[in-house]
Amino acid sequence: EIAANPYATILGAPESSERRLNVAQSFNGVGYVVALYVIGPMILSATVPSAGELARLSPAALQAYRAAQTATVRIPYLVIGGIFLVVAAIIYFAHLPEIRESAAPEDAGASASWRGVLAHKHLVTGVIAQFLYVGAQVGVGSFVIRFVMHAQPLLGPRAAARYLVMHAVGFMIARFAGSALMKTIQAARLLAVFAAGALVCAVVATSSAGIIPIYAVVLIGFFHSIMFPTIFALGIKNLGPFTKRGSSLMVMAIIGAAVVPPIMGKISDLSNIQRSFWVPLLCYAYVLYFAVAGYKPKPALAATETAAAEV
Repeated sequence: EIAANPYATILGAPESSERRLNVAQSFNGVGYVVALYVIGPMILSATVPSAGELARLSPAALQAYRAAQTATVRIPYLVIGGIFLVVAAIIYFAHLPEIRESAAPEDAGASASWRGVLAHKHLVTGVIAQFLYVGAQVGVGSFVIRFVMHAQPLLGPRAAARYLVMHAVGFMIARFAGSALMKTIQAARLLAVFAAGALVCAVVATSSAGIIPIYAVVLIGFFHSIMFPTIFALGIKNLGPFTKRGSSLMVMAIIGAAVVPPIMGKISDLSNIQRSFWVPLLCYAYVLYFAVAGYKPKPALAATETAAAEV
């Protein structure tokens, strides 16, 4: 993603960079749904014994069970690895156009350092927004099944998993729909609408009972759709010679997926799973700020980078 995402934003008119990246990232949503429908059953087809049943197994039987569980993921990962090799070969032989970045201004002493990169406030706010968004996305997605079972105790894991599929399908559909909407709606404005929608859904999820909070959580998947590519494209816009470094920071921000879900889990353990959704709610509030004001480059820096790009 460090290479492909900025490539998609640069390969064309700057004013449509967000839309191009959303179109490219739409196939991420397709992969998400395909994995749930195709790979999921391959991995989860076996009956999972309870903790008591596992405790009663002999050491040899337990070892055999673990080996069988490991074997269920072998074929899916081999298939995924094979697909990556095929795609890599296609890219290698496709002779894609080389895009060379403009050199940094010679008189800017900090331009070759990270200080020059971090001087772009919209990049910094974008990295923070990406960190929080990815954390919220992974946290919410990981908690869908448990949330459904909390709200509807009579539902088992398999029945609750249907809502995760709905969550993923909404994500996929909205990625394509969002890309189309960006033809007529400014990317930042659309991001603000989606962030506000996710925020409202999170409020409903934390404050209501019955089936309503379940569908609110399902709908969050829809609003997640355009966030990653749009934050990415807005955050690295007008960086000029710093685009690659800015892109690397944006990709590094996915570490939020390792931070936010454990916080949600801790709150869930100490209180309940509904209250844990206050964490992604706060994340969406920051994404909304980024979409309204934080994405705007400083005029002086934007002018400098534009001039550098024309050299």
